[in-house]
Amino acid sequence: MPGALEKIRILDLSRVLAGPYCTMILGDLGAEVIKVEAPGGSDETRKWGPPFQNDVSAYYLSANRNKKSITVDLKSDNGINTIKELAQNSDVVINNFKTGTMERFGIGYDTLSQLNPQLVYCSITGFGETGPYKDMPGYDFIIQAMSGLMSITGDEQSGPQKLGVAITDVLTGLYACIGIQAALLERTQSGKGQKLDISLYDSAVSSLVNIGSNYLTSGQIPKRLGNEHANIVPYQTFPTADGEIVIAVGNDNQFHKLCQIIGRSYLSKDQRFSTNPERVKHREVLVPQLQKAFLSKPSAYWQKKCQKNKIPCGPIQNIKEVTQDPQLRARDMFIDFHHPTAGAIKMIGSPLKLSRTPITVRHHPPNAGEHNHEFITNKDSEERI
Repeated sequence: MPGALEKIRILDLSRVLAGPYCTMILGDLGAEVIKVEAPGGSDETRKWGPPFQNDVSAYYLSANRNKKSITVDLKSDNGINTIKELAQNSDVVINNFKTGTMERFGIGYDTLSQLNPQLVYCSITGFGETGPYKDMPGYDFIIQAMSGLMSITGDEQSGPQKLGVAITDVLTGLYACIGIQAALLERTQSGKGQKLDISLYDSAVSSLVNIGSNYLTSGQIPKRLGNEHANIVPYQTFPTADGEIVIAVGNDNQFHKLCQIIGRSYLSKDQRFSTNPERVKHREVLVPQLQKAFLSKPSAYWQKKCQKNKIPCGPIQNIKEVTQDPQLRARDMFIDFHHPTAGAIKMIGSPLKLSRTPITVRHHPPNAGEHNHEFITNKDSEERI
């Protein structure tokens, strides 16, 4: 079946994670994605490892399926002309060079939009193309630190912690993907393209959601709460007789049922705990009593009890356990595929489930320049080879 974006061509001059993650999603949705690198391959993630599989890095494999690859020297006239030619026949150009770099190459938005007025042009930078930080390089770790994310991650003893994945890159890739599709949709009405200015810093700050809103409302700087929730109690991990379990009580009725399950019905009748605002206010008194109750039985016992009574709960799984989860396997969230260099590879699937234009994996993450013959003009001929 054709993909939802089958007739869309993406010229992808991005590298590492935010941009490639965005274009992989667009590729999963059916778009033709042309990945552009310098001769030899300039996406740094090709060398980020171990682990490698036959010299192909796992990191690179994670964000580059459903793409074709060409290598172009942007410091040469031929290379710039190639980009201009491809841009005239593309719907989207995306890059994550530092602010001003594309303009210095002569392939900025003003230039390419003159060649193709319908072009959607997406720029991803660390801090955006305006403001006092516009010329600063942006890396996920730095952005996590500056955005406030690290200040609310971890607990009082651990100090600030980064998330286990490059979350600001992932968020920025998602925002870029949303913005690109919105611009393409608007183009069907106006017939015109436009420029998107997407930054890691903006994207990270947007992810503060309720924690950011808490500060804007109260003026109180949020504390690190570890596995607890700033606005809901009980909503955290609890040690059990043989491990840990996550309990996520979202309303007062669920709390009442939880108290019955653990044999502490009197807690839900205590005015200090009868409503969520009161439980948040008195968490230091309530939580130790809950912890003591959960220590009496193993995790599986509590999970079965909670599920029976429709109380959200779950085990803390490691990645191996995640890959063996029957629910995820039923949802095709792990894919086996063949790569011409790496051989048999495994990839995380797409969470996008479309009924009529389903996600398909059509291309392996490409080797550098693997598709030069499709898109780069033969010097000895006016025709493409």
